[in-house]
Amino acid sequence: MLVTEQDRLRDDILAWGDAGGGSREALIPLLQRVQQKYGEISDFAMQVIADVLSIHPVEVQSVISFYHFLDLSARGKFIIRLCRTISCDIAGKDRLARQLENDLGISFGETTNDGMFTLEWANCIGMCDQGPAMLINEKVFTRVTPELVHNVLQACRASFGNIGLEGKEEL
Repeated sequence: MLVTEQDRLRDDILAWGDAGGGSREALIPLLQRVQQKYGEISDFAMQVIADVLSIHPVEVQSVISFYHFLDLSARGKFIIRLCRTISCDIAGKDRLARQLENDLGISFGETTNDGMFTLEWANCIGMCDQGPAMLINEKVFTRVTPELVHNVLQACRASFGNIGLEGKEEL
């Protein structure tokens, strides 16, 4: 019997939902796990999650639309978020933004054609005293320079062959 991507997705959501107790409190962790493993939260995934948690799919979609770190569209393996607070602005955020856009060949809000990188703004990373700050997946970088941006992007590209979607947070 051929196992489809939807079958694997359904099985994963069922297992994760059971591990989370199948309660409404498991919604955000379920969404995070789906996005991390599959790169996006599809309509099918939202329906399965709603069924597992016994809630309406609209509730699932409203949570996704509310939280900036959740998204319905496919995103890169490495999600780069540059802090745009006033303290990071004063510390030189604009130079980093230009460096990121130049090195990646995309603008903020876009994903590279190869699906490797997504570039986003973050309203605050919580590192105002160490700016400019940048977040790549779950890893925080502080006192970022254009040279560091270039080196980190090279490290991401070099490490990609050694990690899967589940290892996104590893750099």
